[in-house]
Amino acid sequence: MTCSASGPKAKVIDPMLNGNGCTDPGPVALRILFSGYAHVHFACFRPLYERLIRIPGVQVYVSGGLRSSTESGYRYDQAAMYSPFNLPLDRILTVEQITDESFDVLFSAHTQLILPRRVEKRIQIFHGVSFRNRAVRLENLNNDHYFLAGPYMRRRFVEAGLFSQDDKRALSIGFMKTDRLINGELDRSRLLKEFGFDGGRPILVYAPTGGVANSLESMGEDVIRQLSASGEYDLLIKPHDHPKNASINWFERLAPLEDEHCRVVRGPDVIPLLYLADLLISDASSVSSEFCLVDRPIIFLDVPELIENAGRAEHSMLDLNTWGRKTGLVVDRPENIQSAVALSLSHPHERASIRQAVAADLFYNPGTATDAAMAWLQRNILDGRAIHQRAMPVTKTDPGIAFRAQEGRHLEPGQSN
Repeated sequence: MTCSASGPKAKVIDPMLNGNGCTDPGPVALRILFSGYAHVHFACFRPLYERLIRIPGVQVYVSGGLRSSTESGYRYDQAAMYSPFNLPLDRILTVEQITDESFDVLFSAHTQLILPRRVEKRIQIFHGVSFRNRAVRLENLNNDHYFLAGPYMRRRFVEAGLFSQDDKRALSIGFMKTDRLINGELDRSRLLKEFGFDGGRPILVYAPTGGVANSLESMGEDVIRQLSASGEYDLLIKPHDHPKNASINWFERLAPLEDEHCRVVRGPDVIPLLYLADLLISDASSVSSEFCLVDRPIIFLDVPELIENAGRAEHSMLDLNTWGRKTGLVVDRPENIQSAVALSLSHPHERASIRQAVAADLFYNPGTATDAAMAWLQRNILDGRAIHQRAMPVTKTDPGIAFRAQEGRHLEPGQSN
């Protein structure tokens, strides 16, 4: 079925409501735009998008696209950016189109905004929190409101002199992308089937950052080979979706390493992988922060050159002292990875108190950040336009995914040893 986007009673496909059918949105009271240039940017907005498109009178559009550099500037590929998310085509606008459009609200998860002709309010939602604190910089002060991930991010903005202690722009919302990591929405059995695993082996996720001199560039392939050769684990490899060094196609390069127990994940969202993982391997990526919400072991592959570069950057906010890599072991050579993984899985509660403290400091409203965002939008934007949300099921945060301490495996809620 197709729907025309023309005419005063144009109907749009809303896959979140009825899959293939059409709904009449009625009078438009609020026009919202999201723009970004990487899959992770929209993954951070998607929980809010799924709420907003259900509200009569609200139209939500997206723009931007996977970004590449050309001699004349940036090129944005909308199809590559949004096709994995199955969005209705008539809600995807090119960067050129939005230069002629006006919107009431713009949501972004990155610093260099992709702007329409006119917008009333700009809201920054961020796309992660790591010890490099890349979001805490002067260039980010081009928004009207900031959905802060947690207390730590607030402190860093204040310490940098970018926010005052009681700055009204800084809102205690949380990190919406991580809600379904702990709110019971994900299904372990379905995910295991999707990746072709039977759940008999511990699952390791390797998700490096995309900065220059990241661990995938320095030792990642050897680490994968070492773990595969052990014959003890199921591996999920998630290359960064917008690495600084774009000369290597990591999906193609890592493909020869795939087998029945090793998958290179091409999907746009790391959260299902973190939900499955018994242990995370990373380097300086914000996924290590997010993984603290499930309180399972972490291993950091050492990236001294990347960290040195981050420390030398102008107005650097690198912070290895507050939390840094205290949540897990640091491995400096591929040949040490097997022993580090075995040790971490055999003692899964080691550093648990640190991981729990990190999660509390880095994230407001864990599991319910989207609820907090919608409550703020209702009070500050929707109510002023007489727009009211449809009744939504109450989100219940997963009470915890416990560890099977002896095996280093995690349990589903209600499951026993």
